[in-house]
This record gives sequence, structure tokens and C-alpha cells, in this order.
Amino acid sequence: MKKKFILLLFIFGSTLFADGLDMKKLKAMKARAIGPGGMSGRVTAIDVVLSNTDVIYVGTASGGLWRSESGGIKWEPIFDDQKAASIGDVAVDPNNPDVIWVGTGEGNPRNSQSAGFGVYKSINGGKTWSFKGLGETRNIHRVLINPKNSDEVYIGAQGSAWGESEHRGVYKTTDGGISWEKVLYIDKNTGIGELVMDPINPDKLIANMWEFRRWPWFFKSGGSSSGMHITFDGGKTWEKRTDKDGLPKGDLGRMGIAIAPSNSKLIYALIESKKNALFKSVDGGFKWEEISDKNIGGRPFYYAEIYVDPVNENRIYNLHTYVTVSNDGGKSFESLMTAYGANGVHPDHHAFWGHPTNPNFIIEGNDGGLNISYDRGKTWRFVENLPLAQFYHINYDMDWPYNVYGGMQDNGSWRGPAYVWRAGGIRNSYWEELFFGDGFDVVPHPGNSRFGYAMSQQGNVGRYDLITGHTQLIKPVHPKGEYLRFNWNAAIAQDPFNDDGIFYGSQYVHYSSDQGNNWNIISPDLTTNDSTKQKQHESGGLTYDATGAENYTTILSIEPSPLDKNIIWVGTDDGNVQLTIDRGKTWTNLSNKLYGAPDGSWVPQIVASSYNPGSAVVIINNYRQNDWAPYIFETTNYGKSWKSLADEKDVWGHVLSFAQDPIEPNLQFIGTEYGLYVSVDGAKNWTKWTNGFPTVSTMDLKIHPREHDLIIGTFGRAAYILDDIRPLRELASSKENLLDQKLHFFEPPIAVLSINRQASGTRFEANAIFSGENRRRGAMLTFVFNPDSKKEKNSKDKEKVKMEVMNSNGQVIRTINHDVVAGINRVYWDLRRKGVRSPNTPKPTKTDSREPGGPSVLPGSYTITLSHGKNVKKKDINVISDPRVGINKKNLANLQPIYNRQMEITHSITSVMDRIREAKKIVTSVDKLLDLKNNKTHKELHKNGKAITDSLKVLEELIVNKKGLQGIVRSPNILSGKVGAINRYLYNNLSGPNQSHDYLLDYAQQETNIVLKRVNNFFENNWEDYQLNVEDADLSLFKAYEPIRLN
Repeated sequence: MKKKFILLLFIFGSTLFADGLDMKKLKAMKARAIGPGGMSGRVTAIDVVLSNTDVIYVGTASGGLWRSESGGIKWEPIFDDQKAASIGDVAVDPNNPDVIWVGTGEGNPRNSQSAGFGVYKSINGGKTWSFKGLGETRNIHRVLINPKNSDEVYIGAQGSAWGESEHRGVYKTTDGGISWEKVLYIDKNTGIGELVMDPINPDKLIANMWEFRRWPWFFKSGGSSSGMHITFDGGKTWEKRTDKDGLPKGDLGRMGIAIAPSNSKLIYALIESKKNALFKSVDGGFKWEEISDKNIGGRPFYYAEIYVDPVNENRIYNLHTYVTVSNDGGKSFESLMTAYGANGVHPDHHAFWGHPTNPNFIIEGNDGGLNISYDRGKTWRFVENLPLAQFYHINYDMDWPYNVYGGMQDNGSWRGPAYVWRAGGIRNSYWEELFFGDGFDVVPHPGNSRFGYAMSQQGNVGRYDLITGHTQLIKPVHPKGEYLRFNWNAAIAQDPFNDDGIFYGSQYVHYSSDQGNNWNIISPDLTTNDSTKQKQHESGGLTYDATGAENYTTILSIEPSPLDKNIIWVGTDDGNVQLTIDRGKTWTNLSNKLYGAPDGSWVPQIVASSYNPGSAVVIINNYRQNDWAPYIFETTNYGKSWKSLADEKDVWGHVLSFAQDPIEPNLQFIGTEYGLYVSVDGAKNWTKWTNGFPTVSTMDLKIHPREHDLIIGTFGRAAYILDDIRPLRELASSKENLLDQKLHFFEPPIAVLSINRQASGTRFEANAIFSGENRRRGAMLTFVFNPDSKKEKNSKDKEKVKMEVMNSNGQVIRTINHDVVAGINRVYWDLRRKGVRSPNTPKPTKTDSREPGGPSVLPGSYTITLSHGKNVKKKDINVISDPRVGINKKNLANLQPIYNRQMEITHSITSVMDRIREAKKIVTSVDKLLDLKNNKTHKELHKNGKAITDSLKVLEELIVNKKGLQGIVRSPNILSGKVGAINRYLYNNLSGPNQSHDYLLDYAQQETNIVLKRVNNFFENNWEDYQLNVEDADLSLFKAYEPIRLN
């Protein structure tokens, strides 16, 4: 019977979330975007609404589509819930600015290229989108709209860089995207390099069909299938231009093509061939001649775009590592802007937009973000509030507040706060650069976060000093001079058992026990060592591009077990998964045990279990061999057998990252090319996490051990934090569906009485400064609420849950009613006990008005009670003082009697003001009952009432400022000011009572007694007389008043 019960529990538990989590019930748990925006990310496409040039659309390599309606001051993402985040091109309909077309998948096929999924159209300025097909094209480089017929749109599909595909070429729709016709196709290896439309004749298009291919170990640009094709009839027929027309002989590659807007007969073409050069046609593309082969850029696979000034046909902008400009029709070029040094603009340029009639207004996009010029490129404004950072890895430290670390594509390695104890949000200035180059993994020293290790491309790794900025190269060398093969994104790992120990990967595993000063090789070559795939120095095709991005047969991931110092897992870029259980003395290749994993696939991450030394999760992606399926496997027996944790039915996109909760094994997270997924049932079911988190390449995941936050590194949207995942942990561990409970209170995190400071740099940020979302201050309280009945569900009145805070003596020190919704709610206690209402604030008329807050509570343990009707839940919470500074708790405790006395005084004068306000209302009410025309007694009462009102006004102005005065009124003589003066000496005081407290408190008491005496005298005499007169007139509206006194 017991076995049957356990089995039933298991079956029931496994079906709790068989349909996944209901994200609507989890909407209070939103991920926070923390940035940074200062080192932005790759911009790939720009378009502007010509009828209102304040409206700008910017497409990014992997961070979605953004819109500004303020000329680039403020930005918002408008593509976050679509299937892909990589934007190849964006086009605004010239006839209707509300119609926006987007082609997904960036068109620059470097090793870090992101894939898209087809074409999208919006008819309301990006508020909503409809998918228009062509999903298998993967990468769309151009979208062109016929300005004379908005239903006619051309798509330039580059196609996948990683394999053969028939989903390439030029597609055309004549019905607004309902159907598509492929109007230009060469073969499975040849896609669009460029596609332009004649500004006068929209039926004339020029296409560069580009033969190219990327392998994990090699890149080839150019071939016999590449060429230039022109149509004069909207794609019905095409003519190929060849060397007979003046183009270069032999194989061609990628081209940048631009038609002069002021003279459509003049066309420029930057052509990759055996000798790259700029060509020109003066007859509309029939005949061509070479103009120049100097200073024209040298990496056409990554950038090959040229643009002609709208009014000067001889002014050409050439986008490559730098932006160069020609004013003589391409014969010579000079730099348009500086890159490094003062007023520098980030290099590596991909996108450009110029106003068609105002040549001074230009916008350009590069690997570092977006820049705007209004003087033809003489000066530039960098847009610093586009958080597009492409993190390869993410990490953390144990500081208070803790910091997030990571390296970004072409933007170095950085450290920034997960939250700040400052006013406002997380600004760019709070992020610090640790190491330059293409940034990859960063490992802070676990014993002292001042130091750590950061990487750049080709295996370069340095030890940094955060305080001084000093960096020292510590890249391993082979003792016998053997060439070491380091991946573009090499492997590094902290030794869990030695704070000074680190592992590093080439084809070997290197180990240093002294922070990288000295290294030992502790493995043989763990790769396939396939020499046929080690020719990266010849990579590029027609144009060499041997940057190290194609380094192959290398180690990608090193994962030492946190449970056993002898166990180390290793993954390589050529499909090997290696394991040692004796700290490198012997190694076992487990790849032949990974049934279902493609041969030779990429192993970017291995996550060793914190529960079982024989368990690990291996992430495999194989898109570099044109296989876009997700692969993720788990072993529990040292790699003897494996099981799949997710497939295409579970998640969308190839897998990039994984994290398992260190306390509840059923709680697991997967990051894919298109988003974040969560499972609370041990990987049986997966749900895409959409609350506060976009569709984006989710490159790395970590769980902070102290604060229980999920830290997310994205490749395109910088870093995110999902605060306190313990509610998910409890969902995963429970045998019942807690989301259906009437009221359930989750374990609250530690609350910190933090010392907060002002933001740095500038106090007022307006809209153009990036400000990452900060964590709210106070105690975070998370709970489930569900209405008791259908009546409550349908009620228009907001449901409320009462929160009561009790101290260690069982006294309720704070009560707040929180508005709630069905599902998980997350509210905050500001760590203050009950206060008193200010005399300036009238008595509330509603019974559920918010209780005023008082002084901060003392560090210690408190009990939080949540209640709704008969449902009551309690949790203890630990409140600590700011861990960054030494605070004497006795000093704080000794201040409490002063706080209490100050609040007693404030309460007394607030009671006086309540009485004065009430009396004034009574006089007004009496006046409304008087018959002044016919009753002489009433006339006398009215006169008395005016005298009473005048007296009340005098008393009121003893306490609060006069009403009806213009300007700033701050009288030092009013009682509320005298009593409130002590507040500035009390609040935020850490040193305990002092003489100022004594002086101010004594003075406040004296002055209060003086005012109370006058007020009491008035109500005991003048007011009683007035009351008797009214009662004699049979008009009584009075109640008895007792004198108000200080105890």
C-alpha cells in the first residue's frame, strides 16, 4: 500500500505542470534589464519616417527592433514577443508610415552571426506584428518596398551561412506578403550579398548574388556562382553583368552597390574579387570601369556597404572597419570620424541611413551601437541608452550589492552591479571595463573581487586589478614551444577547491595554482586533432580573414566538479566530451556514449551537478553544420549513459546554456537562441519565460548562491536579473500546485537596511541617459493569492491582502493592505514601523487608507503575517544592517526613545489640527442652517461663527503654514516646523543620541505645550460659548472635546 501511495504521489507530482507553467500567474516575477547601454551592440539596419524624422527604427544583430519617437532621445523595443530577435533589415512604407516590414536574421555572416525566422509586417507602427513567411531563409539582408505600389515588396534572402539551402535569393510579393515568388535564384550556396532599387524606376533592381560558406573551422567568400544581376521588369527577367561589361574577371564575391539618388544613371559597386576594387557605371549599370583599389576596406564578408550622398553624386560613404568618405567619385577616401581617442566612434560599421533631401542628417550603426550626426558627419552623438550588449558569458561575485561580470562581442569585459543602493537606476557609469578586445568569460577571484581574470580573442587572458586598472597577460605557453590552439571563445574555470587555482583550455587543459603566473598541462590533446580542419590561417576565400575566429579542434568548456576535486569535465568544438576522475592523470572520451548527439558538434557548456559527482549536463549545438535542433543531455553515472532533457517539442532554438537550482534539483533553466525556458518538474515539461524577458539569444545562466537570483547573460540585450527564484524552487519541490492555493506565502529573502546614496555624475537623468532597472528597496514578499469565489473574481473592486509585521515581542508594528491579483504577487515592506500622520495631512476619510510609515526598524528577526478573510499565513524574515559598514546596534536602539517621543509630540499636534479642521467644518455646517434674512438670532450666530473661524485660523497658523500664499512658504516659527526639525538629526543617524537631539526635543516639547495651552483654552471657553449659542438655537452639531495634553 505504501509503495502504491508513493507511486501515486510521483505520478501526481509529475502531472502538476504537464502543460507547463501559467505565465499569467507569474507576472509579478519579472526579470530586470540591468544593462549596460554604454557598450551597446551590433546595429544592422536603420530606417526613418520621412514625414516625421523623430520616428526612427533601428534593427540589431540579436537584440530585436527598437523605435524612437523623439529623434533618438528615448527608445523602446517593439519586437520582443516575436519568434526571432535578429534583424537583417527594416523598411518603412514610404506611402504609409504605420506599415513596417522586417526581415529577420542579420546579413553579416561572421562566426557570431544570429539567425532569424522570416518576414514580419506591422500595420500600426510596430504595436503588433504578423508573420509573413519565409522562415527557412534564416538570414534576410534586404527588404525593399516599391514606392509606387506598397503591396509590392522584395526580400533579399542571404540564407544560412552554415550549409546548403535552397531558401536563398530574391523573393517578391505583389499582395502585401500573402504569397511569395522566388524571382532570382542561383544555387544552394549562393544568396544575396546586396540588393538595391533604382530611386526613379522601382522595376529596376540590382542584385549581388554571393557564393559563400562558413564552417566551424573555415570561411570561404566568393566563387563562380557569385555575380551582379539586373532586372528592368520587376524581377521577371534578369541580366548578368560580367567581365565583358567591365567587371573583374574570374570568381567574384560580395559586393556593395549604391545608386546615386540625384543621378540614377550613376552607380557604384564595391566588388570583392582577386583584387578588391571600387567600380562605377555611368549608364545605369550596363558598362563598368574600375575607379580605385586603395583604402576601400578589407573585410567584405563582414561589411560591404556603400551609400551615395542624396545631392552630391560624387560623395560616397564606405562602411567597413571605419567609415571613409570620398568627395571625388571614389578616386580617394578619407576617414569620416575617428575611432580611438577623443571623440571616437566605435569601429566595425554595418548600417547607414541618410536623409533623402537633407545631406547633413545621417545615422550610422556599428558593433558598438548607434550614432547620429546633423552636420554630415563632422560631429556625432552616441546613443547610450540602447542596451544591446552581446554577452558570451556571465558571472558574479559575493560583494554587497553583488556584481555581474561578462565579456561582450567586440566590446571588452565588464563588471557592473546587479542592483545599487543609490537613487535611480543602474547607470552606464557604474559599469567598469576590465579587459579590452572581444570579451568572453570573466572569473572574479572568489576571495577578493578586486582581482580576477578576463579574456579576449585567440586565447588571450589577463589578470586584472579593479582598483588600479592594471592588467597582466597570463596566457599559457607550451614548455616546448608547441603551437597552442585556443578557441575564439576559449575555456576558463575557477578551481572550486583553491581560490588561487584556475583551469584554461587550448587543445590541452592547463592548470595554475598561483593565479596564472605559472601553468602545468594536465591532459593530453583532448580534441580530435584533425589536421584537415586546422587551416584557419588560410580562411576567407577571396579575401583572407585569419583573425582566430575559425580556430578549431580546441577546448570550449572546462567544468570542475564542485563536489570532488578530482573530477573535471571538458567539452570541445569538434564533438568530444572528456572526463577525468583523477585530476587529469587519465581521461575518458564519452562522446561515443552520447546517443542522439551529432558527430563533431559544438560543446559550449557543461554544468557539473552540485548533488552528485557523477552527474553533469552537456549542452551541444550543431547549427554550425546547419542543424538547428536543440541538444541537451544529462548523465548521472559519469557519462556511461545519457538522456535528453529537451528537444524541438520542448524548446524553440538551439540550446546555449543551462542552470540547475543548487537546492531544488527539479528547478532547471535552459537558454536557447530564442529565449529562456524553465522547468519545475525535473525537465519533464518546459515553459518559455516571458515575464520581463524578451525573445533573445540566452547565452549564459548563473544562480547567485546568497541572494537566489537567476543571472542571465544575453547575446543582444545585455544582462538581466530574475530576483529571488525561491518561489519557483518551492513550486518545484511541492507535491501540490501552489499556484492554485487561496493564499500561500513563500520564504522571503534577507532584507537589508541599506545606506543609500545619490546617483553619480548627474542627479537628474531625463530620458537620454541609460538607467537599468534597479531592485526595489525593502523586504521583498512573494505570495500566491486566489479569490475565494466567482463573485470576488468578477468584482471591480481590487482585492487586498493585509500585511502585518510583528516584532520579537509579538507586537504588530506595521500594517499595510496591499492590492493583489490572482496568481503570484510580489510586494515590499519598506522596513519601517508604524509612524504618525503629519499635522499637514488631513484625517483620512477611507478606512483602508495607507498607514503612515515611521522610523526604520532595528536589525533582527520579524514575523510577517498575510491574511485575506480566514486565510492566514506567516513567515519570519531576517533584517540586517548594511553589511558594507560596521554599525553599532546599540546606537540605533538608544535612538528609539527619542523617535517615540518625537512621534508622541507629532501625534498631539496632529490631533490638534484634526480638531481645528473639524471645528471649521462645524461652523460651515451651522452657517448653512441659518436664516439670516428673517432671524436676528441667526444673524448673531453667523457673526459669532465668523469670529470663531478667525480664531481657528490663528490657531491653525501657529501649527502649519498659512494657506493661499503664492511662492515657497517655509515659516520657521510654526510648530510643525519646530517639532519636525529633530527629524533631520534622527533619521539616518548611526552614532546614537547627542546634544542636538536633547536640545531640539526639549524645545519641541516646550513649544508644543505653549500651543496646546492656547488651543485647549480656546475650546474650553470660546468654543463652548459658541456651542451653547448654537444649541440654544436648536441647531446643535457638536460633540464633547477633551483637552489635549502631552504625557
